[in-house]
Amino acid sequence: MKIKQFFLGISMLSGLALSSSFAQTTNNAINLKQMKLIGKVDERYQSFNVEMCEVIGGDFWIPYNLIDSVRKTSKKTGFAALKWKIEPINLYEKKLRNLASALGPTYVRVSGTWANAIYFQDNDEAQLVSPPEGFKNILTRSQWKGVVDFCKAVDGKLVSSFPISSGVRDKEGNWTPKYVKSIMDYTKSIGGEIVAAEMFNEPSHASHGDAPKGYNGDSFAKDFSVFEEFSKKEFPNMKILGPGSTGEGGILPSGLDIPVDKILGASPKPTFEVFTYHYYGTVSQRCMGGQKPAMALSNEWLSKTEKGLEFYQNTRDKYMPNTPIWLTETAETACGGNPMAATYIDTFRYLEQLGRLAKKGVQVVMHNTLARSEYALLDHDTHNPRPNYWAALLWNKLMGTQVYEAGTSTNGVDIFTHNLKGKSDGRAVLVVNTNDAVASIEVPSGGKIYLLTADELLTKKVKLNGKELMLTKDDTIPSIKGETLKNGNVQLPAHSIAFLTFSKI
Repeated sequence: MKIKQFFLGISMLSGLALSSSFAQTTNNAINLKQMKLIGKVDERYQSFNVEMCEVIGGDFWIPYNLIDSVRKTSKKTGFAALKWKIEPINLYEKKLRNLASALGPTYVRVSGTWANAIYFQDNDEAQLVSPPEGFKNILTRSQWKGVVDFCKAVDGKLVSSFPISSGVRDKEGNWTPKYVKSIMDYTKSIGGEIVAAEMFNEPSHASHGDAPKGYNGDSFAKDFSVFEEFSKKEFPNMKILGPGSTGEGGILPSGLDIPVDKILGASPKPTFEVFTYHYYGTVSQRCMGGQKPAMALSNEWLSKTEKGLEFYQNTRDKYMPNTPIWLTETAETACGGNPMAATYIDTFRYLEQLGRLAKKGVQVVMHNTLARSEYALLDHDTHNPRPNYWAALLWNKLMGTQVYEAGTSTNGVDIFTHNLKGKSDGRAVLVVNTNDAVASIEVPSGGKIYLLTADELLTKKVKLNGKELMLTKDDTIPSIKGETLKNGNVQLPAHSIAFLTFSKI
């Protein structure tokens, strides 16, 4: 049996064993002096979401290991049976703040479907038993203050969205900015700021997001004109983002309400300071998705993020060329992610997505979520780092904002180059080896290597230069150090990821 077939077969089972001793070797070369500068990303390029549902507590995805047991005692049916009640996240937890701080500076997006029908209780009285008519959820001052305080503590700039449900509309059904003003005023009063916002979450799926019945592109344009006029007058420093659509271009299954062309082609024509979109390569097993570990390292899967970008980038170019583009929500798969999203195998997708989109002109990528469900960077119960967190930590520590063309490489070996963080004359090179074989990389001497490996692909344990990464006894991040490259040749094991740093070229 061929090596690749062997590994694909095992991946269907319990786990994938790894080895760095395959006979075949792929060869690549890195010439830093020949790499051209092709773009620049935001200093907060790598960012994350904390769902509004997490902030207030509500129905969110049941962990896979509990789905069957929860269903036995639940009266819910269909799609609703995949979710259960979660308690509000404690954004004052020291461990959570420490780990989030290590990823700063960042944007912290607090949005999601729950934000579309949320009532902001703008007083310090006891929380209402139920929300007013036209709303589904309640956000208290103390909960929102927790968000603002969290952002301050972790060097995060707050990004959000606002409700679109009938509760914010007048008797004629017109959207009103009353809610926007109340939450913006309160945010300012406690020393916070919403630096950017989409009018509401995912207008492409309006009927699933509590928009009025029959909501369409013309409805969006009408509402947005009021939102834009009000925001520019009252809060001119808040960037207006949009549309925040998702799933088009053949990426996700059907279920689309309003194609982005219907939104941007309506009158009065909506315009945004930043063009935003959401991307999930498919839906998870919860929603009957078919993604398997056997495909997780394929170029078809890893490059799909570029296909998702291409559709929205072309749309952006058609309606508002040269507008900056942000990916404001993304993860392994929609519907909370697959079980493998919490393992080492998804680290390849995570870093490939950051590397590929930076080269294509995306300015910001906001991962969903920080600490809830399988696709989170941190375990939702313990807040211990998952493999993707360690990958995010290394990216943040090493990769600067200047993006370079790294040149071509052999199949299964992808190379991404930025300036070394904090050094315009230094370079940081990310090399991703998805092959079943060792990759031989010719590099300049004198650099350092940060090599990520694991004993199997479906493990939650990851090693840095051969030593397992884990928090210290007091839940702080261990010292992250690279090893000196003693010569100009690096042998990367099969299924490994390396960050190479050079203080000068």
